[in-house]
Amino acid sequence: MTDRHHLLVHGGTFAAVGDGGDISGVRGGSSPDGLFVRDARHLSRWQLTVDGAVPEALSPVADGDTARCVLVPRGGRQEPPAYTLFREQAVGDGSFVESLRVTSNRPVPTTVRLAVTADADFTDQFELRSDHRTYAKTGATRSRQILDDGVEFGYQRGEWRSCTTVTTEPAPDGVEETGTGARRLVWTFDLEPHGTAELMLRVMARPHGDKRALRVPRSPAALNDQLLALEGEFVEGVAFPTGWPELAAACARGLADLAALQVPATGPDGEELRVPAAGAPWFLTLLGRDALLTSLFALPYRPRPAAATLLALAAAQATETGPESVSQPGKIVHEVRHGELAHFGQVPYGRYYGSVDATPLFLVLLGAYVEHTGDADLARRLEPNVRAAIGWMLDHGGLTSRGYLVYRADQGGLANQNWKDSPGAICSADGTRASGPVMAAGAQGYAYDALRRTAWLARTAWDDQVYAALLEQAAADLRDRFQRDFWMPEHSFPALALDGEGRQVDALASDAGHLLWSGLLDKEYGEVVGRRLLEPDFFSGWGVRTLAAGQSAYHPLSYHRGSVWPHDNALIALGLSRYGLHDEARTVAHGLVDAATATGHRLPEVLAGYGRDTHAEPVPYPHACVRESRSAAAPLALLTAVGGA
Repeated sequence: MTDRHHLLVHGGTFAAVGDGGDISGVRGGSSPDGLFVRDARHLSRWQLTVDGAVPEALSPVADGDTARCVLVPRGGRQEPPAYTLFREQAVGDGSFVESLRVTSNRPVPTTVRLAVTADADFTDQFELRSDHRTYAKTGATRSRQILDDGVEFGYQRGEWRSCTTVTTEPAPDGVEETGTGARRLVWTFDLEPHGTAELMLRVMARPHGDKRALRVPRSPAALNDQLLALEGEFVEGVAFPTGWPELAAACARGLADLAALQVPATGPDGEELRVPAAGAPWFLTLLGRDALLTSLFALPYRPRPAAATLLALAAAQATETGPESVSQPGKIVHEVRHGELAHFGQVPYGRYYGSVDATPLFLVLLGAYVEHTGDADLARRLEPNVRAAIGWMLDHGGLTSRGYLVYRADQGGLANQNWKDSPGAICSADGTRASGPVMAAGAQGYAYDALRRTAWLARTAWDDQVYAALLEQAAADLRDRFQRDFWMPEHSFPALALDGEGRQVDALASDAGHLLWSGLLDKEYGEVVGRRLLEPDFFSGWGVRTLAAGQSAYHPLSYHRGSVWPHDNALIALGLSRYGLHDEARTVAHGLVDAATATGHRLPEVLAGYGRDTHAEPVPYPHACVRESRSAAAPLALLTAVGGA
């Protein structure tokens, strides 16, 4: 988000508002504002005027779960403001609530005319991305209906129907047309000397297919109480480190953010679940890889998200081959979308399977969950899903035919299908992109861990010793192949990937730390790699860069070629600890915690790769998700890796 937009998140709903609480309806750019529910913008304008003019922010909106600001009419030093407006906003599940209080600063009676211009364009989030794509929406119609206490906006395209209802207390004196499709709700308040008037505005969003009986809470305070209760559930009972208050604060902030980022999902038997969304603003939905890693980080402290994530992903597991969605039997879903464009097949992300690593991570999480909780019943319930996932890795995934998990660029979707999924992220040191089918290093580590953990489940939960032995042998063979094919003796470091011809993609990248986390490297190799990741070209002072500086491919403001990702570093810290490199793990943890402390104890999705030695504050990445579940859970992984040291 840009500096002028402030994000309010609650479940599958978020609002992005300006410093004064307005929504302008901007299209394009890196961060459009609005109220968004299930991938659609349900408020595209929400603009306050007083006596026909836009007030200015005396105290702008600050970060928090509730947006509060103080506004006054524009004027000069010689004419004190005639009134002051106190504005408070909050979001709930499919709702947005605002309270306005206008107070006269005059010793005589005053008349104030308030107006709120509202509109709902129902634009799909994919239309608002700055990629210059356009989508035909033949037959789409919009409607506006005046209510006794507000206005209702409607949208229809074929069977697709959505609406947004705005109600107010007191009811508006009138609802005016604007000539743009928006409607202006107006009130006239007669204020006593130094008197006050209050106005409550409530917005209910009804996305297509949402049949839940939801009610809009009465006030922002009521919504805030709901969210605080959710946050309390997540934080309660977690033993934060007393000797490292900065890490404790980052863990508490992360758990509170995870509470806000829980979105609805459905299990295999239709049961209602809450799972971690990937992040806001662009990914407030279920992404397989993100939910799995978030749940793994939180598992020692909050196992419930892991169980919900496993069930939701099992329910969405592919059962057939679909070229457009990149689905294959047994594959775990990468992304689930609920918007109009996904519904009509104009984007492939309704259920999109373009991930090479969600499937092994699904198996890793299940094994870790059963090991931590002792809940073998879940392993038995999901046994068919697990066997199907193993079948995908061995068959379509490429372990049998190619020796490694492999992916191919998807022309309509993602070019890269590992965690570094931006175009050009998988490259050589000189920046040359990998060609042909790609075998990414990190995914092989996940596959190794998945095979070993599933073998353990087969022995302990399913009593299938033959299957367990087969998986253990497959894991051992993968480990031997990997160290033969990926290791670069001239660098004492593993390649980032192998290309379609089996050639090493030789960029020095942070993915090597994921191999420590999964245990794929021999101890001697692992120790060398772990220490190399802490050299100055890799370690910025805030964390390990995705690509070591000094290579031609490096750029500190690239998404995956030089930036610093908190979740990436959390995996690295866990891997360093696994290989006994505890000093190195603490160095990574202290860098990340210092970065969190500098940004209100909240870690963003990604930071720029500039070194701490040249800039004393972490430099933000310009298009990062402000709230991202993997980053929110990263401090918990650091606590697991290093304790309170």
